[in-house]
Amino acid sequence: MTSYRSAGVDLEAADRSVAAIAGDVTATWSDDVVGGFGGFAAGLRLPEGYERPVMMMSTDGVGTKAEIARAAGMVDGLGFDLVAMCVDDLAAAGARPVALTDYIAVGSLDEQLVSALVSSVARACAACDVALLGGETAEHPGVMEPGTFDLSATALGLVEDGAQVTGELIEAGDVIIGLSSPNVRSNGFSLIRALPERPPAETLLEPSVIYAPALGRLLDAMPVHGMAHITGGGIPGNLVRPLPEGTRALVEPGAWTPPPVFDDIAAAGEIDTDEMFRVFNMGIGFAVIVAPDDLFTAMAALAEHEALPIGTIVSGERGVELV
Repeated sequence: MTSYRSAGVDLEAADRSVAAIAGDVTATWSDDVVGGFGGFAAGLRLPEGYERPVMMMSTDGVGTKAEIARAAGMVDGLGFDLVAMCVDDLAAAGARPVALTDYIAVGSLDEQLVSALVSSVARACAACDVALLGGETAEHPGVMEPGTFDLSATALGLVEDGAQVTGELIEAGDVIIGLSSPNVRSNGFSLIRALPERPPAETLLEPSVIYAPALGRLLDAMPVHGMAHITGGGIPGNLVRPLPEGTRALVEPGAWTPPPVFDDIAAAGEIDTDEMFRVFNMGIGFAVIVAPDDLFTAMAALAEHEALPIGTIVSGERGVELV
C-alpha cells in the first residue's frame, strides 16, 4: 500500500519537529504578538510611537553557504546569516525590523537539523529584537537529496512615512562610512565552492554581523543621507543603489584592511582584485552616507562596528569608482 511515508514524507516526524522548536520560537515573542504557536498565522500589534507607519518587507536566504555548512556539520551560525540578510536590507531603507518568518526546505526531515536551524534563527532574532512569528518546513523527497536543505526568510519592518532613507538627500561632498565585516557573511559562496582549495570551514562559516540595531540607533540620533547593505555584487553593485542621478561614489580600498580570508580566496582561485570587489564585501558589510559635518557623530554612534570613512560623494555620472 502506498502511503505518504513511503513517498518520503514523515508526518509524525514533522509534528515532533514542530513541538521541539516551540520554545525557541516563542522566546522571541513580546506581548505585542497576536496568535498562538502552531496556528496558521501569527500577527504583531504595531508598536507605539508611529503616526503613519509604512510597512516594508524583505526576503532573502543564505544561498550555497548552506551546502558548506551541511557538509561540515556546522549549521548553528546560519540563522545569523539569514536574519542579517533580511533585516539589514530593511535597515538600509530606514525601517526598524520587527518580525520574521522562515522557510526550510529539506530532502527528508532530519529533526535534529531542523531544530538546530530554527534555534539559530531564533537566537539571531532575539539579538536584534525581532519576533520570529513562525515559518514552514517542507519535505521535498525526489526533488532534493536526503540531507540537503535550503533556508530563507521574510522580514517585516516599520518606518514613519516620510522618514524613509531613499538616497535623495545624497549630494556632492557627503562622506561614505564603512562598517566592518570580519568575514564573508553570506555572499560569493558559489565561487568559493568552485575553488580547487578552500579556506577552512570554520573560517567560511563564521556568522554574519547584524547591523540593524546600531543603524536604528543612528537614525534616532541624526539625519542619514543614504545607506547600502553590501551583499552580492560587493561595494560597486550595492553602493550605487541609493545614489541619485548626477552623483558618484569614490571609494578608497586603501582606507581599510580586508580580513585575511579574502586574500586566501583570491590566491586559491587566482581571482583578480576587480572580481573580488564585485563578488565579496571585502571587509565592509554596510555603508552609510552622511553630511561631512555629521561624520564624527555618526562614527561614534557606529563604533561597535569599527566604522571609518572610506570615500566621498562627488558630482558626476552615477556610479561607484574604486580609487
